[in-house]
Amino acid sequence: MNAVLKRTAGALVGLLGLAAAGSVSAAPPLPAAKPEAAGFSVERLRKLDETMQTLVDQGQIAGGVTVLGRHGSVVSMKTFGKRSLETGEAMPADAIFRIRSETKAVTGVAMLVLYDEGKWKLDDPVTKYLPELANLRVASGVDAEGRPILNPVSRSPTMRELMTHTAGFAYGLADDPASLADQAYYRAGVLQSDSLQHLVEKVAMLPMYAQPGVMWRYSVAADLQGLIVERLSGQPLPVFMEERIFQPLGMSDTAFWAPPEKLPRVAALYDGDPVTGKLAPAVEGPWRDVSRPPGAPSGGGGLLSTAGDFARFAQMILNGGELDGVRVLRPETVALMRLNHLPPSFLVTTNGTAGVLRPEPKPFPFGAGMGYGLDVAVAVDPHLSGAPVGPGTISWGGSAGTWFWIDPANDLFFIGMIQRLGGVGSGLDATTRTVVYQALEKPPVKEARLTSSSR
Repeated sequence: MNAVLKRTAGALVGLLGLAAAGSVSAAPPLPAAKPEAAGFSVERLRKLDETMQTLVDQGQIAGGVTVLGRHGSVVSMKTFGKRSLETGEAMPADAIFRIRSETKAVTGVAMLVLYDEGKWKLDDPVTKYLPELANLRVASGVDAEGRPILNPVSRSPTMRELMTHTAGFAYGLADDPASLADQAYYRAGVLQSDSLQHLVEKVAMLPMYAQPGVMWRYSVAADLQGLIVERLSGQPLPVFMEERIFQPLGMSDTAFWAPPEKLPRVAALYDGDPVTGKLAPAVEGPWRDVSRPPGAPSGGGGLLSTAGDFARFAQMILNGGELDGVRVLRPETVALMRLNHLPPSFLVTTNGTAGVLRPEPKPFPFGAGMGYGLDVAVAVDPHLSGAPVGPGTISWGGSAGTWFWIDPANDLFFIGMIQRLGGVGSGLDATTRTVVYQALEKPPVKEARLTSSSR
């Protein structure tokens, strides 16, 4: 066991000891309010429950939990279906879900806690904190013998680019023959690394997808941020998040793994059978094992959480970085997080896998009016994008079927959690947004001013 793993394991044992002794306890839930008191039509909001229940009845999802909050209170928290189809257990409100890429928003907050402490700046070169990345190269094609042609990067990516998926890194989510870089990441097992140190060492040796700052491309950037958090704080990422985010906010069920006493609450994970279309237990590799601490805690997709926990995280963002008298971020830093940091020439895509400079067309564009903040998508001008949300709304989702949005203009948040890989494939996040805003009768209570940041 290397020194980093020993340090991580020791710190986690210490945290578990605190939990066993009762020193770590859940904060009280957010206050509850009647929907009509928060400006919602009870009759129209019923469509949200009907939408979720229909998916259960049709066998598209095993179950789920939804939470809608406005003006600091929860106006709807509902459970649907089963936690496990095999046991028949009903879905509990405190079910623990794999939130996957929603982790990126939490990692962004972790980074910004250190930003508030003056530990880094947006336009610092990434190599200032990850010197292993000093000799990055970009794949520009293959030669006559099929070998990749690699060219040096023009400069180091910046921290801003790292937090906006414009640094040029690949991801390696699949063995993609259309992308030399993603194929190389996949075959090198970047996401299966046994430590964050080994992860950055692999990335340093593999081709970049693009030069820094020229396109938006979903990437391993948040995992690299996790290592930066460790180096700047002197703590393992799980420990830093626990001490600086989860404990202060009362997120007692959010972590990178579930200890034995919590495993019975972890929602079983399913996938659609490619032949029958019916739900079948998902088959994943051992690096996805949620019953043990990971060697390389993934800042890009490793967290488990509950709808109630993530509601507290969302309310902290709505409150400008504070909850129940505990401040996590400065209000100005929260505003920076949800500011669009992409140049106007960029086009981001809804499937999270491609981004190009205009005017080259792509089949699934976010469209005009959408941008990207610091580890979250941002609705800059909803009138242009066609989304019913208020300006400044931030959002993202996870590959195991979770999604959220936080709308400061309407002072509301929504958390949706199901347990199917890839979701239902029919835009459940968009469907729930439509239903929620159709039920919202009172006008916005705030004005969110969102423009692009200076670069």
